[in-house]
Amino acid sequence: MATTTSAASNARTYKNFVNNQWVAAASGETFPVYDPSTEEVIANVAAADKSDVDAAVKAAREAFDNGPWRQTTAQDRGRILFKLAEKIRQNSAALADLECRNSGKPIVEAEYDIADVATCFEYYGGLATKVTGHVNPVPANALSFTLREPVGVAAQIIPWNYPLLMAAWKLAPAIAAGCCCVLKPAEQTPLTALEFANYLEEVGLPPGVVNVINGFGETAGAALVAHPGVDKVAFTGSAAVGKIIVKSAADTLKRVTLELGGKSPNIFFAEADWEAAVDGALFGVFINQGEVCSAGSRILVEKSIYKKFVEAMTEKAKRITLGPPLARETKMGPLVSKEQYDRVASYLDLGRKEAKVAIGGNKSKQFGKGFYLEPTIFYDVENSARIAREEIFGPVASVIPFDGENDAIRIANDTPYGLAAAVWTRDIYKAFRVVKSLRAGIVWVNHMQPTYVEAPWGGYKQSGFGRELGPWGLEEYLETKQVFVNLDETPIGWY
Repeated sequence: MATTTSAASNARTYKNFVNNQWVAAASGETFPVYDPSTEEVIANVAAADKSDVDAAVKAAREAFDNGPWRQTTAQDRGRILFKLAEKIRQNSAALADLECRNSGKPIVEAEYDIADVATCFEYYGGLATKVTGHVNPVPANALSFTLREPVGVAAQIIPWNYPLLMAAWKLAPAIAAGCCCVLKPAEQTPLTALEFANYLEEVGLPPGVVNVINGFGETAGAALVAHPGVDKVAFTGSAAVGKIIVKSAADTLKRVTLELGGKSPNIFFAEADWEAAVDGALFGVFINQGEVCSAGSRILVEKSIYKKFVEAMTEKAKRITLGPPLARETKMGPLVSKEQYDRVASYLDLGRKEAKVAIGGNKSKQFGKGFYLEPTIFYDVENSARIAREEIFGPVASVIPFDGENDAIRIANDTPYGLAAAVWTRDIYKAFRVVKSLRAGIVWVNHMQPTYVEAPWGGYKQSGFGRELGPWGLEEYLETKQVFVNLDETPIGWY
């Protein structure tokens, strides 16, 4: 079983999942996991260290190098992924509830996330049988072709804002490709990934193919990245940690894909559809409490509508329901942890010095407990301000005026990040000019945040490299092998 329950409390204890077995950390240590809406401990989780990482990588290595997983066909892997999707759908209500209580996200959003998890496994279940090589026309009497093969053992380190969905984005393409995995959930939100591990053996995954270990970045995460038995690292998280991972992985020349932070511009031209634009501005930055790497936290507004737009945003923001995550009317829940709450609160203090406050900027007075912050809109923000340049990862918007198309592009691109952007206009010619000029991996037109498994996800500049989702996500877990077959019986004649 994944869990045990302490007689002294309702907090459950979760172990690590290694080689299809639940095992305690070698040290016996655990750490608490909290409900951010009540600040209560809801679980205790095994704290992996280097020895636990060694055991998990050894299991994955054995499964990849010598186990039955090497003999599975693409059809076999596809069937397993479809079975996992079915398990997710069968347990969707319980998983959404747990995701909600562990992360603080509203239950309605958690339900959408869990549905997307199932869709992701289904998509890669179908894609598993679509991996093909090529025949290469070479100038010789020979046959040259390529084989696509799994990269090997993948270390996958995921963030806390979309816990099970980020696990699916990494596990599904890796399984489809034939890789073996060691997944490390974020220490704040490991619970749904651990519950998901219960399904792995049930659907026919051999021991060692997917292992789930818990722990902190400085210990378990660092040991995973540095481990010589790991062939690839896939990481979603902050740019600062991404840089550390690249440096560590360089010692063993691991393949690395990174989906890092963002400071996405959400650009509104005067001719944009008014109601849709105001809604898009709020949704783009306050969805999931603003704990979104692609959040449209820099709201760029053309000067001719700037004052009216700020007023309309402010008025609508008053109607955002802040409340308990399990309440269906809640639009914004608490931040994920005390650490994140304090970090975002420090930016609110900074923002009051750098700009003007249209609404919010404080701890919510509605709740005695929980890491709740008001949705906050700063305006008359300079793009050089820290609140406009640094990723806050909370419900904080910076509204910046611009004067015409070229000025909007200049401000939008003046950032070290390049994950996402959005453009709102009825002028299709302007829309495509701006789309082509923006340095971002994802650009939405007259929308903000739609994400589909069929389309690539990833960024430019310090938002990382590599892509997830779609066939691009599968490519990241494949190697290309060239095979040359000589068809000429004539000796080479070198001697």
